[in-house]
Amino acid sequence: MNRTTYTLYGALLGLLLLAAGQGYAQQNIQFTQYIFNSISVNPAYAGYKEEWFAQVGLRSQWTGWEGAPRTGSLSVDGVLDPQSKRHGVGLQFTADKLGAQSATSVYASYAMRLQLDDRDARRLALGVAVGGTQYGLDGSKLQAVNPQDEAIPPGYMSSWNPDIRLGVYYSSPKLYVGLAVQDLFANGDRHDAMRFNQNSLESLYRTSNAYLIAGGLIALEEGLHLRPSLLVKDDFKGPTSLDVNAMFIFQGRFWIGAGYRTRARLFDRPYYDQSPLKLTAMNAITGIAQIYASNNLRIGYSYDFMINQMQGLQSGTHEITLGLTLGRILQQMLSPRYF
Repeated sequence: MNRTTYTLYGALLGLLLLAAGQGYAQQNIQFTQYIFNSISVNPAYAGYKEEWFAQVGLRSQWTGWEGAPRTGSLSVDGVLDPQSKRHGVGLQFTADKLGAQSATSVYASYAMRLQLDDRDARRLALGVAVGGTQYGLDGSKLQAVNPQDEAIPPGYMSSWNPDIRLGVYYSSPKLYVGLAVQDLFANGDRHDAMRFNQNSLESLYRTSNAYLIAGGLIALEEGLHLRPSLLVKDDFKGPTSLDVNAMFIFQGRFWIGAGYRTRARLFDRPYYDQSPLKLTAMNAITGIAQIYASNNLRIGYSYDFMINQMQGLQSGTHEITLGLTLGRILQQMLSPRYF
């Protein structure tokens, strides 16, 4: 094996060891449209499009439920050196709200993009993101059984936590695969953070999660491609989340497809036997579409339909994204970016 292959294996092994050592039960925010801009799950994706690209995403989960999750995101990424395209950078802002809880995060990403062949058709990127999250709890929105319960704050309280993310991303014109670990410092040894009247509110914190993404591009005929993709998300303690998607791409401008999200029992874990209801594996089916309104503007929409016990109790999940190509420092021709 050459040096590049050893680098790839070493990076993947390192990420797996980090993830296994920091596993906890609660999982992170889930975006259905990560397939349009994977910087939300992997910092090594920064600069992949080799042009400056901005995306806004809005997600309304479990519509119809009071206090249901609402998430907004804004990201910008590109390459600093348009000739060699070795240095990708990005900035991501996310605001998430669930009932009385809130989380606002900012991360700056850097990716070292290694060229693997003379034609520059294959790249291996090693990425890191540094930032933090402000967690908040609005006690005025909680309905206490005992109004005198001192564990509930009378107003809003918040705490800021720094954190780091690591990722590896390999891409070629017909294949991509990436592995990332988010929130490496989550739920560490700090037990005094977010305290109110000596009661720890650690449940506000996210936990470490590992993300494996993979996909490909299949040419069916001229102007028509099939883009299958896979996402595995795991916290190494609770259920493993598995997303399987497939999209048809017409003339490179209109994308439409569907997906299936399920709980995959990849590991033998105590939660399964301790659950009295034996958690159902089914989660949701999704419909996804994206259209290029112009050469620089793309619009995406997805709908998640629940197929578990929550079916009929809410009106599904809506997500919309707006992507804008901001231009290139040098106006070179780029091959289409389907990943």
